[in-house]
Amino acid sequence: MDVRCFLLGSSKLNLMGEGTDILVVGGGPGGLACATLLAQQGAKVVLVERKPGIGPKVCAGGITWHGLIKHVPTHLIEREFPRQVIVTPRQRIVVTENNPIIATINRERLGQWMADQAEAAGVTLLIGTRVAGLEHGCATLERPDGQRMRLGFGHLVGADGSNSLVRRALGLPSTAMGIGLNCMLPGHRTQMEWHLNPELFGSGYGWVFPHSEACSIGAYGETRLFTARILKQRLIRWAEQQGIRLDPPTIRAGLVNFDYRGVRFENQTWLIGDAAGLASGLTGEGIYPALISGQAVARMILDPQYPGNEVKALAKKHRRHSRIVALAGRHPRLCAMLMEALVLLLRMKVIDFHSLEMAE
Repeated sequence: MDVRCFLLGSSKLNLMGEGTDILVVGGGPGGLACATLLAQQGAKVVLVERKPGIGPKVCAGGITWHGLIKHVPTHLIEREFPRQVIVTPRQRIVVTENNPIIATINRERLGQWMADQAEAAGVTLLIGTRVAGLEHGCATLERPDGQRMRLGFGHLVGADGSNSLVRRALGLPSTAMGIGLNCMLPGHRTQMEWHLNPELFGSGYGWVFPHSEACSIGAYGETRLFTARILKQRLIRWAEQQGIRLDPPTIRAGLVNFDYRGVRFENQTWLIGDAAGLASGLTGEGIYPALISGQAVARMILDPQYPGNEVKALAKKHRRHSRIVALAGRHPRLCAMLMEALVLLLRMKVIDFHSLEMAE
């Protein structure tokens, strides 16, 4: 009998005639958090990640105090910022708090740490493996060498990002999308900056997010307002205005899905994080919604009576952000007025910076 196995280090999974309780598609923070919690409670979990490694993603690497800073090991934190510089065409303000408002992390190091936790909990990780086909209760998996296997499952969790295969298999459209462009430059910068410039970025922004030995320079905006090529041109122009020279080939692009339509679907199928459209349409923040929704879905799978209040709270914040984006997108002049009013309210301390986070 030809028994084929997928190998990852010393672990292996015989996929001939075997199945799993839960198949998680996608090895980002949401998928790993979901898989780890499930496995810790005794479920048999297989996680597949199509990329050859866990962690790398187009991302500024920012996490917030109310969101994740307090829940991430200190050795993963690269820089912490109790001061945030916010710039518009008419204003420049500095928001300061006692605690770090935002910290930066390396996505690859975060991913590897979470993958180690998942393996320790008993999750079978299949790296460099893509889902070649999905049908009710069964997936066809393919390795880079072309080897194909079939794996049966009870629950299917889509944690596979903004262009989710699982979401598409459910027939769900993705019409509300953002795009983020990121470039990592070597060097040391001292302050974290947000540049709201509606003429260049619509309701989005340009950013300067310092890390330990490099700095993330990027921009975020809605895809319905401009293409990736146009946003790239505007990012380069804006960076030059800040005295920063970007090498176009080093700028990487990633989609952000904020078209939220739920997490629970028929045939024991679930969506979390960007696959569910839970990223913020206003800021593009996605790590926190992915982690929280991943853990909530795990609890709902383990206990069908679990209410999933965490997801309800995320959805409420998500709607607020989406309403601002929709209002700002009606007219460029209105967008500029909204951005200036938002920063003025921050300056007057009528609202605080945390109202822009996805965390409550």
